[in-house]
Amino acid sequence: MKKLLTVILITLGLNLSAQNYIEHKIKEGETIESIAKKYLVTPFDILALNPDAKTDFQPNTVLIIPNSKIKNDPVNEESKELIGYKNHKVKRKETLYGISKKYGVSEDEIKKANRFLYSENLKKGDNIKIPRYKTFISKVSLKNTVKKYKVQPKEGKWRVAYKFGITVEELEALNPNMKPILQPGDELNVPNIEDKDEKAIESEYDYYEVLPKEGFYRLKIKTGLTQEELEDLNPELKESGLKAGMVLKIPASAETTSSLLDVETTNLESRIKNHKVKKLALMLPYRLHRIDVDSVEEAKEEIKNNKLLSVVLDFHVGVRMALDSAKQLGISTDLKVFDTERQPSTVSKILSDNDFSDYDAVIGPMEEVCFDRVASSLKRDRVPVIAALNNPKEVYANVFKTIPEDKLLQKAMIDFVKADSLRSKLVVIADQSHKATSEMLKREFPNAVQIYSQKSKKTGKDAHFIYPNQLENVFQSRKTIVFLETDNDSFASSVISMLNSKVNENNEIILVTLDKNKAFEGKNIDNNNLSNLKFHYPSVHKDFDEYKSNGFVKAYKREFGVSPSKYAARGFDVTLDILLRLATEDNLYEASDELIETEYVENKFRYNKSLFGGYVNEAVYIVKYDNLRIVEAN
Repeated sequence: MKKLLTVILITLGLNLSAQNYIEHKIKEGETIESIAKKYLVTPFDILALNPDAKTDFQPNTVLIIPNSKIKNDPVNEESKELIGYKNHKVKRKETLYGISKKYGVSEDEIKKANRFLYSENLKKGDNIKIPRYKTFISKVSLKNTVKKYKVQPKEGKWRVAYKFGITVEELEALNPNMKPILQPGDELNVPNIEDKDEKAIESEYDYYEVLPKEGFYRLKIKTGLTQEELEDLNPELKESGLKAGMVLKIPASAETTSSLLDVETTNLESRIKNHKVKKLALMLPYRLHRIDVDSVEEAKEEIKNNKLLSVVLDFHVGVRMALDSAKQLGISTDLKVFDTERQPSTVSKILSDNDFSDYDAVIGPMEEVCFDRVASSLKRDRVPVIAALNNPKEVYANVFKTIPEDKLLQKAMIDFVKADSLRSKLVVIADQSHKATSEMLKREFPNAVQIYSQKSKKTGKDAHFIYPNQLENVFQSRKTIVFLETDNDSFASSVISMLNSKVNENNEIILVTLDKNKAFEGKNIDNNNLSNLKFHYPSVHKDFDEYKSNGFVKAYKREFGVSPSKYAARGFDVTLDILLRLATEDNLYEASDELIETEYVENKFRYNKSLFGGYVNEAVYIVKYDNLRIVEAN
């Protein structure tokens, strides 16, 4: 096959000369990836010239390796040769370290010349030999060198990787301590290519990293760009095709989030194939050092009055029950629990005292500073860190955000309303502090009627009410969808009451909001009114259905005599999802394809690789009030 390939290349005039290509004999233990890293080329470059290597990768096989674009200028290299020894008698208070500094040799070199020092301590009166060396300076050609590069304004790691023709993963490998968001002036290691070979960065474009198994069809769904449009922007695609990790230039206006509503739920139980024991760590602020565990009454009182501890323990119970459920499916788990004590210093000690490099995932911590410390520490080993109860600001490449972002919740609600807006009238009611939200909704629904709260005539500040006549002639004999955007209890209460009075057999009013905050849970809010208005809102989770059979809920009630809290359900859902995903692939990254959506008791998960970091859950619920129950909207 290789001879045939060579003939074809020569026939096509590609000139496989020794100047452009080199040969490499495979050694025991080497992989395509390690060879590619050695010569600073990609695995795809090697496989393109050695297609047989995909199925026949054996020691002593000779591979054709394309030369890297790295500079190979001669540089000075220092070497030394042992020419003899000098005797030294150890004086009082002299140390091996001090002697090594005195003679300019290392402690290990002195030990090699005096073997007894490996088993005995240096002491006064010892006669030891100090090695003497002759130093040589020679010119050598180095391959795979790197150079320092200062990050320019508006440059992220995707732009830097694109500029130097490498993947983001390769850039991260060159810079283990690189921040997730680069700042101007940050100094990075980059391939030492000629300045003329650097790709130009244009401010009107963004840069996107191709994910594993991502083809042109999925990129079209995600960015709205066709294959032809992508190839026009990235001419190298016509020759190389799409490769995981490559960075593409795309218009800054292109959307890079996938559809929120058109993915079917995946049954991972039918895909289980990885039966290795899953190694998990759970880091939560139990703060057990503050509880007298010998006093049952004191412990009960602490759990009753300490809201944080109650949340943590509920979540922990959910995790434990998820492990039991996974075990019934043949998934074994090695779980190690750590008390972060809600202290960054404790987290640092946990990280220094334990090796997490072989863990499949770490769940937690809850606090932002502690979570950031764990995620940044483990990103070099690509250990997934799960944000189960928090929304971290710094999203490293190894972070999995399980809580969807607010903008995704808003988009889901808007898309849900758009599906019905052609048959309905739209009204937006907002207080003065939510004018921007009202204007955004007006852009999404140009025919919507806008109503704002009144201002005080004395102070000019928001008085948080509307006049009844502002609603006159608004509601006709058809369905009307009303957005209510506020965080004021009294305004929400008064508007909901007024809307409820307008509902009759001829007028159907559907109340919705982009942000269901505490204003909708005030003491003056009547849940009967919310049910009457079929109140809809986007949510991270849904309430479990008491009327449907659920193994987790039954087991929880059987053990504790009450229904599980949302934190217990979240602990169960997050943990079971992690274990099932790990049981279907080799690691969590491969198991987090954006087309895989899972759903459990109260939560669902569909991860999408963020343009600027890790993985973000994009699975969102639209729920509604129905006969005083909160259920998923169809």
